Amino acid sequence: MQCNLVKYDKAWKEAWNEAVEQARQSSFLFLRDFMDYHKERFADRSLLIFDTHGQLLALLPACIDPHCPRRILSHGGLTYGGLLLLPRATTVLVGEIMQSIISHYAAEGFTEMIYKPLPYIYHQYPAEEDLYWLFRFGARLTGRTVSSAISLPHPYPLSTLRQRKVRKASRTEALRIDDSTTHLPEFWQMLQAVLQERHHVNPVHSLSELRLLADRFPRHIRLLTVHLSADEHPADAPNHIVAGSLLFITSTVAHVQYIAANDEGCRLSALDWLFSQLPTWLSHHAPEAKYLDFGISTEQGGNYLNEGLIFQKEGFGARAVCYDLYTLPLTFSGSSHLQVSAQS
Repeated sequence: MQCNLVKYDKAWKEAWNEAVEQARQSSFLFLRDFMDYHKERFADRSLLIFDTHGQLLALLPACIDPHCPRRILSHGGLTYGGLLLLPRATTVLVGEIMQSIISHYAAEGFTEMIYKPLPYIYHQYPAEEDLYWLFRFGARLTGRTVSSAISLPHPYPLSTLRQRKVRKASRTEALRIDDSTTHLPEFWQMLQAVLQERHHVNPVHSLSELRLLADRFPRHIRLLTVHLSADEHPADAPNHIVAGSLLFITSTVAHVQYIAANDEGCRLSALDWLFSQLPTWLSHHAPEAKYLDFGISTEQGGNYLNEGLIFQKEGFGARAVCYDLYTLPLTFSGSSHLQVSAQS
């Protein structure tokens, strides 16, 4: 079966978004209102893949590498990318799809693709056909970062240290949790101060970008902040924030995008207390989520592991999930690689 590839443009926005919602592995990050919020930074080369009867089989979010014009990224503006497979895309079909993609980009003058498949925790149904064909077409694993996630239906218990810190915070009866993005400016200021002081960097998203995205995706982007009650803080600042976490919530994963605590929050172990409450909060506000992902603890493409950081995350019962990066040469030109037996 021959595949028909169509370059994405805004005329395909509705069809693209509908397919994102139907894909076996997905995330709201692939909806065009998220992908395109910083479109001026990335030259889009996304593809829609159809069969010969006009039925959509898959999507490929992709762009040109801003640092290498002969390289395709899937996707440069997102944590992950790769093929989004609709239910009908079988293993043999995915091989033909990837063969067509390689030929398409090679014909346009690109020499390689950086491919970042979605980790399995984002799968609503098994969808690792692309990993098999990456192997078959000579892709190399060139990056692997380690994240830490909790299985929400069957969480491991907190470590003794984390339990002790949660008990300490629980004795502070003035602590309370608020769920509202109206506190985003104050949280972002605290986040920026913490990142500057400890790591000499700024948040990946600006405050205006986070406001824009939170307005576009109020169901998926949630801000939980820890406050001190008015009894413990001056009346002129009743919304005093000591810690907080910004969550990106997909159909299967609640991802901790940002966390921050000021000196007072650290003294009170406010983040430990917040994370101990998160599974219960998610069971009410995002019951479909199967995993709580704390994010990566590696640097330099995975070559350095921050052992102190991952120790803290694993203290909440989280265990490793890998976010991989493959380099795929776009030199495939024949059919000899695709040796399969198919029935039609």
